[in-house]
This record gives sequence, C-alpha cells and structure tokens, in this order.
Amino acid sequence: MKAKYLLITAGLLTAFSVKAETVNDTLETETLRPALVTGTRNLTDARHLPMTVSLVSRKELTKNYRSSVLPTVCEQVPGLFITSRGMLGYGVSTGAAGGIKVRGIGGGAEMLVLIDGQPQYAGLMGHPIADAYQTMMAEKVEVIRGPSSVLYGSNAMGGVMNIVTRKITRDGSHTTFQAEGGSYGTAQAQVSNQTKAGKFSSTAGINYGRTDGHRPNSNFEQYSGFVKLGYDLSEHWKADADVNLTHFKASNPGEETNPYIDNDSKITRGLASVQLANNYGSMSGAIRAFYDWGHHNINDGYHPGGTPQTQLYLHNDIMSGITAYESTSLFEGNRITLGVDYQHFGGKAWNKVIATGEHKSLANKKQDEIAGYLDFRQDLLSLVTLDAGLRVDYHSTAGTELVPQGGLTFHINNDAQIRAMVSKGFRNPTIRELYMFRPANKDLKPERMTNYELAFSNNLFNNSLRLGLSLFYLKADNMITTAMVDGRPQNVNTGKTENSGVEFEAKYKADKHLSFNTNYSYLHMSNPTSGAPEHKLYVGADYVNGKFSASTGVQYIAGLYLAAGKNADKEYFTLWNLTASYKILKNITAYARGENLLAQKYQTMLGFTMPKATVMAGIKIDI
Repeated sequence: MKAKYLLITAGLLTAFSVKAETVNDTLETETLRPALVTGTRNLTDARHLPMTVSLVSRKELTKNYRSSVLPTVCEQVPGLFITSRGMLGYGVSTGAAGGIKVRGIGGGAEMLVLIDGQPQYAGLMGHPIADAYQTMMAEKVEVIRGPSSVLYGSNAMGGVMNIVTRKITRDGSHTTFQAEGGSYGTAQAQVSNQTKAGKFSSTAGINYGRTDGHRPNSNFEQYSGFVKLGYDLSEHWKADADVNLTHFKASNPGEETNPYIDNDSKITRGLASVQLANNYGSMSGAIRAFYDWGHHNINDGYHPGGTPQTQLYLHNDIMSGITAYESTSLFEGNRITLGVDYQHFGGKAWNKVIATGEHKSLANKKQDEIAGYLDFRQDLLSLVTLDAGLRVDYHSTAGTELVPQGGLTFHINNDAQIRAMVSKGFRNPTIRELYMFRPANKDLKPERMTNYELAFSNNLFNNSLRLGLSLFYLKADNMITTAMVDGRPQNVNTGKTENSGVEFEAKYKADKHLSFNTNYSYLHMSNPTSGAPEHKLYVGADYVNGKFSASTGVQYIAGLYLAAGKNADKEYFTLWNLTASYKILKNITAYARGENLLAQKYQTMLGFTMPKATVMAGIKIDI
C-alpha cells in the first residue's frame, strides 16, 4: 500500500513538472540551485543528491539578528523541531532544552551536529551542546533530514546539521558590531571581522549575552569566541585552522509545579582543528585533525523546603580524531569518494564534596571508533543519477557495524528531479548510558534505523519559485529506553517506532522587494516521543525597499508531544515574529524584533512555560 501511494504521488509530480516547464517569467531572481557539501563531503549540485537536504543561508540566518542559528533553523526546515525553555540559552543537564529532532528521531545523541564536517558532541554524554552554535561564525547551515551514517557514522541516525563557517573570498577587511537589549533584562553584543590579504584570510568574532529570564532562577550568561585562519599554499592546496570557545552559566528553574533552587551549571566548551585540503577539479579531498573538550560543573539544586546539595557534579570530557577523504571522477558523470574516520572520546566524571573538596569518582572511560566508507555516484545518460554507499564502522565497545545506502535521482528536466532513497542509520550507546548513574547497562547494543523516502523538487518561473516535497517511512528498533528490571531502573534496548510523514517547502521571489517562504510537515509516530509535533507549519515574508526592511513569520505547531506515549499531553500554539530595520546611515542600521507577538502561553518542554510577547531593539554597525 505504501509503495502504491508513493508511485501515484511520483506520477502526479511528474505531470506537474512537465506542465510548469512551459511557463516563463522575466523577474530578477537569486539562484535557487545551491551547491551543498554535507550530503557528499565534496561540493555538489543539490540536484544530484538522493537525500533530502535543506539549506539555510546566511541571509536567512541574519535577517532577524538572532545570536543563535537554532531558532531560524527550526523555522526554516520542515520536519525539524528544537525545544526551548526561555529568552536566551538552552543549558545542559536537568531541564536542558535544545533537543533537536528530525522526523521524530533525535533529542539527544541521535542527531549529529557538525561544524565544517567535524562532529560536535560531549565525549561522555554523547549529545550536542546547543549553546555553542552562534550565528556570527555561520555562512550557512545544511540539514540532512534522515540518516547519514554512511558518511558520518554513529549519532547521525536521525540526521545531520552541518554549520559551514564563514570565509572571505576577496581582499579587504570588514568588521561588524551588533548590540541589543530588551525584555527580562536580556542583552547581547557581538563583534566580528573578516580579512583577506593575498593568500591569507581570517574570520574572528566574540559574543556576549545575558538574561534575567522570565521566571525566577532562569538567568543565563554566555561568553563565546571564534577564530578561523586560512592560507592558500598553492592553486590546488589550502590550509586552515580554527578555534571555537564558549563559556556559559545557566540556571534551571525547574517545572513550574515543582521548581528548583540553585540548579546551576557552569560549562566551558572548546574546539580546535587544522585542515589541509586539495582541489584539482576532477579530484578533491581533505584531511582534518580535531580536538573537542569540555568542563562541566553542575549543582543539581533542590526543591523548596528541601535540603541544599552537599556535592557538585563535575566532569572533563574530550573528543579527538582525524577525518580524511578523497573524491575523484574516473570518467564523465562519475564521482567516487573514499574516506576514513577515527575518533577517540570519553572523559572523567566525579562528585566533589562541597565542605571538604573530596572527589568521589563516577566514571573514567575512553572509547575509540574507526571507520572506512565508500560513496559512489554515477550519472546515466543525463537522465538518472545512481548513488550507492557503504560504511564499515568499528567501535571498541559496540563492535562492527555495516551501514549501506542507495538512491536514484531522476532528472525530469534541468529544473525538476525525483529522488528515491533507502538508507540505514545507527547510534552506538554513550558512555553515560553504558557506565554512569543508576540506569547504566554495559550490555547495551547500538540503536538502528532504516529509512525510505521519495522526494520531488522543482525550480519554476525562471528560478523565482522553488518547490520541494518529501514522503518518508522509517523503522527504528533497539532504541535505548529506561525500564524497571528486578526492581531498579535500567537502560535496555527495547524501544522501537515506525514513523511516516510528508514534508513540503517553497520559496518564491515575487520581485526585487518582496519574497515569501513556507514549509509544512506532518509526522505520524507509532510510539510518540517528546519534542516532536504532528503538524508544523511556517509562513514567512521578507520586504526590502531602500533603507527599510522587514521580515515576518508565523509558525503553527499542533500535536507537540510533551512526553512519550500515545496518551501524553500535547501542545498547540501559534507564534508570530516580526523584525524591522532601517539604515540610519550608510553603515549603521537600527532594528527591532518582536517574538510571540500574539502573547501565546505555550511550552515545548513539559512544565517549562515560555515567555509571552518579548521585544528586543538594537543597532548594527558595518565598517
């Protein structure tokens, strides 16, 4: 029945694309055919990729003057949802937000975040750090909606979000300063610079943000910085190095009906890498060495009327490794990519007695993972692109995993494609799930998922309109859940789900002043999990005329599960956001941003009601 439904839909889409091909429009448009790197390692025309990839450009990331990329990504990518708990900051540990889910999978270690293709997650806990993803360093964000384990291994089971950092391409220097303030004592400031002189280039920035929060004990403060240096060794070889640091202090207020006192976290995260890349046209590749580290200091707090903690939780974690790949074209229409990944990760966790400073060890574990992969892509008579991939992944605890992937892209014409794909995703259990705290179980096996999808995309009206539609069905099993075993909680591989749905997105440039974008997704889950909505709709518009610009969007969320289970509470809400800006002088822009202007009372995490209408105002200076 599912196969019949997919074939009928494909036929309708084909008919539509043939009819639309005859329509002409002479409006000036920006290109809507992005080159993507996340789905294939080497820069590739998105029309030749079998997987569904969403692109959020720097223009979209910066038009609302947000410091984090995550709120914009949540609006712009169908099928993706990110939890929040307040004005600013996501936090870690108890009460943390920033859980990223795609098609109902994720929220913790099942969704992989990359920066320039480099994995980003805490070595002990295995989850990404949401507060580290700053707009000031991002050129664009690419999101693969579906498993990407062939190229990226464990943690890419649900999908991948790759933050591609900025790089200046022409000689000169450009500095941007931005500062804003508004509701609940929230203030942010950032300065960034891009410089290029001959073969040398650099991008650097620092950011500061703080808020009192809309609830007692929900304050947040963050300092972050980013530096990327590049040097062109020759016409074909380039080297770069980068460092990314962030430190934040976050307080968790707890659920409104069961608040916390002194549930505070002090988190320092760092990332450094060096890369050597080559590009000879028909052959290109890179080798990157990276080191990711973190120090967490957490007071678990207490409830009113309770007793303050006598111990603090601390840990130091690391994740280091090398990733290398080379991609070549053996003949016309062919592309073969071979790659090797090695990761070494883990850390040490302990409780510190506040009164005496005594350390009580909780864990001291390290693990290794090494993998090799092959991705093969071949164009056949300009009508079909065949893609096949295989990864062999060895984990020092979980053992060996084989990860296949295959897909076909049918080129109806130069602007319209139909893509069909089958892919496997997996996730190895984290050190926390295996060895730390009471539910730990050292016998856990990897989670696994198989994903089937059929997608259609088309550019119409001289590229002024882009449409995309995806249908998917996934089956996941061996999911790690916590159950009562012999009277005590224990992590076990008993979870499973069958998710299916549809995702639609469209972008339309009406003229040089006005553009629109919309996306919608429907998700059905056989075993619902928290942080995944059944319906997600966004409609946005951007207007630019001389010195004035405005951007507005309405997001409708229906059936957002606040806990796991078919009978769990669901949330329904509509958010209206509006940003307006005006160039006071050539290089000075004043702006104001309002969020949740309908003053909706809503929550994306059970017990954590979000603020109603909020307003921020600021200034941006370009030098």
